Amino acid sequence: MKNSEIKELTTQEIVEKVDAERSTLTRFKLNHAISPLENPLQIKVTRRNIARLVTELRHRQLTDK
Repeated sequence: MKNSEIKELTTQEIVEKVDAERSTLTRFKLNHAISPLENPLQIKVTRRNIARLVTELRHRQLTDK
């Protein structure tokens, strides 16, 4: 997910995406611990997506004040 796509989302959509990405990350980690994933870079990409989403949320909180 690109930053331009994230900026187009509403705050509520971003919160929902963060929850979904965090559950996906947990699932990836558990699956990877049991048997290696086909593409372990999915974990890295998911972590970065979460960081991008949380950063945009924080930016919106700071600019709203």
